[in-house]
Amino acid sequence: MTVWLEHLNEVTLKHIDHVIVTLVNARGSAPQEVGAKMLVTIEGLRYGTVGGGKIEAFCLKKAAAMLSAKSPPEMGTYNLQKDIGMTCGGEVSLFFETLFFSTWSVAVFGAGHVSQELCRIMQTWSCQVQVFDNRKEWVDKLPTAFNIKRIHTENMASHVDSLPDGTFLMSLTQGHAADVPVLENALKRHQRFAFLGVIGSKMKSEKIRSELRQRGINEEALQRLHCPIGLDFGDNTPPEIAVSIAAQLLTYKTKLIEAKGS
Repeated sequence: MTVWLEHLNEVTLKHIDHVIVTLVNARGSAPQEVGAKMLVTIEGLRYGTVGGGKIEAFCLKKAAAMLSAKSPPEMGTYNLQKDIGMTCGGEVSLFFETLFFSTWSVAVFGAGHVSQELCRIMQTWSCQVQVFDNRKEWVDKLPTAFNIKRIHTENMASHVDSLPDGTFLMSLTQGHAADVPVLENALKRHQRFAFLGVIGSKMKSEKIRSELRQRGINEEALQRLHCPIGLDFGDNTPPEIAVSIAAQLLTYKTKLIEAKGS
C-alpha cells in the first residue's frame, strides 16, 4: 500500500491526469481479490493490477479512452466471457475513477523581483507556468515547484510562438527594451492568448503602445494589452504588486469561464 500511495501522490503532485481502476465486486472465477487497484495514465499502466491478462488489457483500453474523452467516473459490471473474452466464467464490477487537472497555461517573461513573488503564489495553483529570462542568476532563484518551468534564454521573444493557445502571457522584464519584442510577437497573434499584460506605469503604457504602433501592431490588438498589469490595490512593493497581478489573473480567468458557459 505504501508503494501505491507513492505512485498516486506523484501523479497528483505533478498534475498528471489519471484513472484509478478498482475491483469492487466479483462473482465466479475472479482474477483478483476485491479491492485490487490499478493506476493508469495516458502513457499506460503506472502501478497495480486488477487481474492481469485480458482483464488488464480491457481496463487499460477503457481507461485510455476515458482520459482522451475527459470522461466522468464510471461504474460497470462485465461478464468475463462475453465482455472481456476470458475463458473462465463469472463477472466483475469495476469502478473507473477519473481525475483531470487544469491545462491552464501561464507564461512570464522576466524573472525579477515581482516574478519571484508571483511564482511563489502560482506554485500553489493548478496551472503550468513557464518563466523566461536572459539572466541565469535570476532564473535560478525561482521556486523549484513541479508546475514551474524555469527557462534561461538569450532571446525571450523567440519563445512566444511555442506557447500553447489560451496562454496567459505577462511581460515583467527588467525594462522597456526587453518588453517590446515579447509584446510585438504576442500581439501579432493576439487571438491565440487568453490574457496579455505588461508591468509598468501609465506613462510606460503610452510609450509602449506608441512604439508597438510604429512596429505595425493594430488598435484591435493593443486594446487587449493590460498595462499597467494588476488590480488597483496595494503598495508598490514586489510582494503586493504580485498579489494584485495574481488577483487580476484569477478574476480574468473566472470571467472567461463564465463567458464560455453563457
